Amino acid sequence: MKAPVAVNGYGTIGKRVAEAIRQMPDLELKGIVKYTPDYSVLVAYRQGIPIYVPKGKEGVFEEVGVKPSGTVDELFGSVSLVVDASPGGKGAQNKRVYVERGLSALFEGGESPDVAEVSFSTLCNYRQALGKKYIRVVSCNTTALLRLICLLDRHIGVRKARAVIVRRASDPKEDKGIVNTVKLDPPSIPSHHAIDVKTVLPDLDIETVALIVPTTLMHVHVVHIQTKRSTSIDEVVETLSSTPRIVVLEGAKIGIDSTSKIVEFARDLGRKRYDIYENVVWRDMIKVNGDELTIVQAVHQEAIVIPENIDAIRAALRLAESAEETMRVTDKVLNVGLQR
Repeated sequence: MKAPVAVNGYGTIGKRVAEAIRQMPDLELKGIVKYTPDYSVLVAYRQGIPIYVPKGKEGVFEEVGVKPSGTVDELFGSVSLVVDASPGGKGAQNKRVYVERGLSALFEGGESPDVAEVSFSTLCNYRQALGKKYIRVVSCNTTALLRLICLLDRHIGVRKARAVIVRRASDPKEDKGIVNTVKLDPPSIPSHHAIDVKTVLPDLDIETVALIVPTTLMHVHVVHIQTKRSTSIDEVVETLSSTPRIVVLEGAKIGIDSTSKIVEFARDLGRKRYDIYENVVWRDMIKVNGDELTIVQAVHQEAIVIPENIDAIRAALRLAESAEETMRVTDKVLNVGLQR
């Protein structure tokens, strides 16, 4: 029997999580919550996704050709867990409803860590999240950093990490963001990314600096790591390649030296919306000097957290007892691994 799940919010993350849930053999998407009609709800409705709305707003949706399946209260009465993909800060307000109904809930990285019992990264702390009622899946940049750090720590050992994060200004569909400048985000060290990493790895020595630049495609990280012993490029590449969630590309050999070319690569592979679930590490931009390691990676902000959302659902509902067990299913269904 599939576990019934709802998605509250149907924006950049919500629609991707909802589609991923529909593909999973052990999960059932009972419906999504929408508060106002827009083009995304029309697409969802035409795809056969049940739409649930606040009581009294049914007519507003019917005016644009969407017949709701019921009210939000009805949806929440039929599920085990809600993925809250509402705008940052709104999830904390919604939590009261989940608590009143005894529902488990997932929150996204835009929420404060104290909204949940645990901040989550599959490769770092899956077992810690098992059976937890409220889980926060960390942000896109934090997810990418944690995958990298936890994998290297498991195989080689990580003493400390430093990163410069070059952030996209906005998502492609948004009509906002900087146009002709490079902006400090924020003008302080560390940026919030290091603080967020420490919600999962509290003892890690990490500092981050973040810059916003005029692009919509992806983030880029320049990560410097001091390992606990000397290593080699071959060992680092082998370690990073041990999970499909990190892809190492020979940039110079195949002509991929920019985020735009990574995006085109994903399009040509048939990825819907060019969604890239993986950290994309340039093999050419890995340098090792004894116990000092530098890595440059690209991060698709719209899609990278989707596998972790699916894993977090399984952790909360105890549908998989280990990271390896959930990743086998999630990665196979979503076809994670650009070169696999």
